[in-house]
Amino acid sequence: MPAFGTLVSKVLGLPPSLSVGLILLGCCPGGTASNVVTLIAQGDVPLSIVMTVCTTLGAVLLTPLLTKILAGAYVPIDALGISISTLQVVVAPILLGSYIQSTFPLLVKAVIPFAPLFAVLASSLLASSVFSENFVRLKSSLTSTASASGDMKTVLLAVVLLHFAGFLVGYLSAMVCGFKEKQRRAISIEVGMQNSSLGVVLATSHFGSPLVALPPALSAVVMNIMGSSLGFVWRYITPSDLNQQTESQD
Repeated sequence: MPAFGTLVSKVLGLPPSLSVGLILLGCCPGGTASNVVTLIAQGDVPLSIVMTVCTTLGAVLLTPLLTKILAGAYVPIDALGISISTLQVVVAPILLGSYIQSTFPLLVKAVIPFAPLFAVLASSLLASSVFSENFVRLKSSLTSTASASGDMKTVLLAVVLLHFAGFLVGYLSAMVCGFKEKQRRAISIEVGMQNSSLGVVLATSHFGSPLVALPPALSAVVMNIMGSSLGFVWRYITPSDLNQQTESQD
């Protein structure tokens, strides 16, 4: 995804601030919404969760490192500051969740039946919050430039292409590596869906231009629409390996 972000920004000729925002989005770990979408899509949910945890923990080092390598040519990158912010935003909730799971197992067991619905609602509210919080400020920044309308359409196209590439290449690479259909869906969704909320936090905290936050803010809506649509389609297409397993049991 960092490579796709760099490639798309160069192909579309994005301005430096928007290029940095798209690259930063690509360098973010997988979003927790991917686990919900994988559940809807009849994918391998445990695999999706493991991938999210691994990329989230790795993001403490990899997100600032990759951002500095790929976006450092455009603007100065505070790698240490990005690393600390990433630790606070994405790792702390995982540690808190693990603590609650081990300390209050009965409470967790009681909440589990309602967890999928709550996760969908929380993800939708989070995406709307991220976008609406930054929309006015980003719109005012864009309208101050002569090519505001063109920039908005171009960056929207860039975000769509970035996530589309993630979904497609994630699925194809899983297929080439011999994974079954449930794992292909999980990998496709996990690669294609980023933690856009983290991208917005990092963009607003560590970069001077508000335009850096535009790709992650747009992604908060675009990514969830694309991912949910893909999950909805796969919801009604039973994985072939699951069909074969059912037939063998019969």
